Amino acid sequence: MLDRYTSRWVQPPLKVLAYHARREEISADQLTVLGFVFGLMAMVAITLGHFELALVLLLINRFLDGLDGAVARQTQPSDAGGYLDICLDFLIYSGVIWAFALAEPANATAAATLIFAFVGTGSSFLAFAAVAARRSLVQPQAVHKSLYYLGGLTEGTETILFFVLLCLFPGAFVPLAYGFAVLCAMTTATRIVGGYLTLRQP
Repeated sequence: MLDRYTSRWVQPPLKVLAYHARREEISADQLTVLGFVFGLMAMVAITLGHFELALVLLLINRFLDGLDGAVARQTQPSDAGGYLDICLDFLIYSGVIWAFALAEPANATAAATLIFAFVGTGSSFLAFAAVAARRSLVQPQAVHKSLYYLGGLTEGTETILFFVLLCLFPGAFVPLAYGFAVLCAMTTATRIVGGYLTLRQP
């Protein structure tokens, strides 16, 4: 929901940094993999209870996730790169929640509920994108994305803010997780209905 607004001030500096990355011959795929490594490190930090460190690592992960796309757009975006990016993103999203369950067993039920909700948002996102690509649908507000997708209450910006809250207030994981799971469920419902109605059109 907030991505369309945050991209207005995030994209310009990313374009500048992407230009310098290209001059150093750093590829988008290299940044994608590096970001994934930082995400894995954040998961380990969460599991060990080092939440401040995890927050820094997660922010680096999200920064690199934005930078890889900026580099790709200045070179030649590829289906392979977009595929790699989205796969690793979803692994980190669910992995962070799993790490909180490992850090504190009392978080397990809330974590399982949220991961279940993530499956809903992810599957509705990817299933629609696959069919939309086959039908050559175009979404003007998502021209900077590799995939055509349906928006919702819980997109990238909201998820980053949620992860920040989890790292700052790990003791509040359970209510935060259940609250975000509700928002994810609402996103899933609107995506399923919106996607179905869109694809019914000839």
